[in-house]
Amino acid sequence: MENNNSCFAELNNYTCSDVGLLLPLVNEYTWSVWTRATIYFVGLLWCFLGVAIIADIFMCSIEKITSHTRTIKVASEETETGYEEVEVKVWNDTVANLTLMALGSSAPEILLACIETVGNDFQAGELGPGTIVGSAAFNLFCITGFCLIVIPKGEVRRIAAFRVFALTAVFSLFAYVWLAVILLMVSPDEVEVWEAVLTFAFFPLLVIVAYVVDRNCFRPKRTTKKKDKDNEEDKDEDKELGYSNKLTNFLPWNKKSKNKKIEPGKMDEDRMRALIKELRQIHPSLSEEDLVELATARLSEEQPHDRLWYRISAVKQMSGNPKLTPHFDTRLAKVYGVFKKKEISGKLEDAETASMAEMSDSNRKAVVEFTSTQSAILERDQKVQVTVRRYGRLNCQVVCRIETIDGTAEAEKDYVAVKAPLVFEEGETEKSFDIAIIDDNEWEPDEVFFVKLSLDRDDEGSAQVATVGKRAIHEVTILNDDDPGVFEFEKPSILFKESEGKAQIPIIRSNGADGRVTLTWKTEDLTAIGGRDYIGGKGTITFEHGETTKMLEIPIIDDQEKEKDESFKVELCDIDCPGAKLGRIKKTIVSVVDDDEFNDMVNRMLIKVNVNMDAMRVDSSTWSDQFRNAMNVNGGDIEGATNTDYVMHFLTFGWKLLFAFVPPPSLLGGWLSFFTSLAVIGVLTAIVGDLAGIFGCLVGLRDTITSITFVAMGTSLPDLFASKQAATMEKTADNSIGNVTGSNSVNVFLGLGLPWLMAAVYQRSKGNRFMVKSGDLGFTVVVFIVSAIVCLGFLVIRRYSKVFGRAELGGPTVPKLISGLFLFLLWIVYIAMSVAQVYGYIKAPF
Repeated sequence: MENNNSCFAELNNYTCSDVGLLLPLVNEYTWSVWTRATIYFVGLLWCFLGVAIIADIFMCSIEKITSHTRTIKVASEETETGYEEVEVKVWNDTVANLTLMALGSSAPEILLACIETVGNDFQAGELGPGTIVGSAAFNLFCITGFCLIVIPKGEVRRIAAFRVFALTAVFSLFAYVWLAVILLMVSPDEVEVWEAVLTFAFFPLLVIVAYVVDRNCFRPKRTTKKKDKDNEEDKDEDKELGYSNKLTNFLPWNKKSKNKKIEPGKMDEDRMRALIKELRQIHPSLSEEDLVELATARLSEEQPHDRLWYRISAVKQMSGNPKLTPHFDTRLAKVYGVFKKKEISGKLEDAETASMAEMSDSNRKAVVEFTSTQSAILERDQKVQVTVRRYGRLNCQVVCRIETIDGTAEAEKDYVAVKAPLVFEEGETEKSFDIAIIDDNEWEPDEVFFVKLSLDRDDEGSAQVATVGKRAIHEVTILNDDDPGVFEFEKPSILFKESEGKAQIPIIRSNGADGRVTLTWKTEDLTAIGGRDYIGGKGTITFEHGETTKMLEIPIIDDQEKEKDESFKVELCDIDCPGAKLGRIKKTIVSVVDDDEFNDMVNRMLIKVNVNMDAMRVDSSTWSDQFRNAMNVNGGDIEGATNTDYVMHFLTFGWKLLFAFVPPPSLLGGWLSFFTSLAVIGVLTAIVGDLAGIFGCLVGLRDTITSITFVAMGTSLPDLFASKQAATMEKTADNSIGNVTGSNSVNVFLGLGLPWLMAAVYQRSKGNRFMVKSGDLGFTVVVFIVSAIVCLGFLVIRRYSKVFGRAELGGPTVPKLISGLFLFLLWIVYIAMSVAQVYGYIKAPF
């Protein structure tokens, strides 16, 4: 009997069997160590995905709570009642960032510390505190370094709310200095009750002070003259940085209307019309659906987003859920990219001009290219002049080569081939050269050949200091002028709006341009009636010698009445020049679109855009939405799903289906979802703690090292992707790195203050002391403090140094990469020194 009991005890007492709070669930006595380590490691990674997904639901509920508004009455002379009702947020943004939003992003770390302390019978553990310090290091060094590098070339991001950032940075450093003081100086290896109380009390103190600074409560009152001066300085600073406090200020359709109230996040008719006009100037053939997608993208980008939105967006992208940002194909992406470049520049200019600084690497290289991509020349002119321009770096010599390439035109038969160097001396910005055209006095169709521009391979210096721009090929069309030509309409049908007042119908002349030719045209009614809808009849149009294009103008009558689309026919019927011919398109249908139809299209687009915006709200889901999103990749949007979405949907399907049972944020103002998801995070965090602890035990890692590496990175990866998205989408650095210091201080005050307060009070009630080993934890805290001071100081230097672009993020390419690598190196040094201390390779003097 005793032998059976001893065997049973031995079967339940195997390697690392007593580490976890909930795990292992089954007896693993017969499993090999490495099999168990592999299973626990894979389980840890999978649970990180689960934590991210349930945290997404948790943060959606926070977004719902913090977006709650109330209606206030504001005096207004422009309304009959004398006041205007305005909706304002109940939650102050700064308070929300440091309380609910910080809790949302740091809930796993905070709950892990609390659960570990309670699970260890109110004794201190290593996993929770190590994860909090490790997450702080990963957030400050790695996330900041990554965001610094991913900023597009030639762009910068500065922190706009620098006072709040400075305050939270000071509090962040103070939090860890305070942690070092109580661990190493005041009461080594022990946390007394008053220390725990004070640590926890710093959290509401941080919130109060941040709110006071945000509201400028201690800022001296300014005179009217001083206010005007400060306002002008603020505007100048915003203009210099390339952003505004309200992103909609620079939108071309944002014209303030005195009597019109626009709901945030909604597209109104005036903005829609202006947007359609802008987009169709870039790409005239955009369909209604294309315009809806582009308008949705623009409106979505226009909305101000907080860090919580970016965190939710990142998790949805990681898990194959519906995205919070519109997705469109490559063609529309190019159109939207051109639109944004033209919008920022404030005028409709060539998009390639907007990228000159990018091509020249901020003037470090010379860029050579043709001034245009094509030209046409009459055969009798006997030569064509082609121009090459240079921009970017001008203080060097650049040698490039010009070479002609046959198309339908053949060298030595239709033109004289050219293959020669072209030299730009220092300071020269433009060079022209001639290509001889052979006039053979024989009729031929129009022919083309090409001119290629390249750098001289024999000149190594040019290859180092110069590059060829986007216009590297120039097309030359030789227009035959030995024949009067062939005349036809450019298109078989053409469309005009009734309000334009006239229809301009292009007639083209090809295969010759010799002599003066007069064409006779006539109109024929279809659904449009001559004299009522347009002024038609019969007339002539004359091409002078050498002219290849003419516009036939027919007046359109705008009757200001709602009508259907109307059309009439225009026909070329006679030519007065021998040898001249009519081409294939002798007739064209002119359709006149009534503006009322255009209004209907605008109204349809408004409805579709606003429906799309409602679908992308983070707090609008219902239970049915949650189950549909869980069961379908990308929420059922198969066309917009990528290969990554399919993979992540497969990996996270179990979690998404399980968490679909959590009440949606749309119920009870988000509070039911808040508490339910918080409880689920607590259970899942306990499992993560067990997985991490057992895995570390199996592979020989101390809890301190496991926590500052694997657990810290796993819980912080969603923050990394969220910050990256915020860095590329926002005009400032506030939502990408501005909140890092705030969450770091909240982690200490709340994540350590709360469990230590509970444990210290509990142990004191039992007549015991709450012991916290200060050796390894204290050393990692000190190393982090020193590294954090270096990091924050470096960011301040970047903000005011011209070398780095006077911004925390982005700037010139080489300094940007060096800065990012430097911050990554700080994190590696922090990890290496912590490992060396834990395993006894170095000995701290305390």
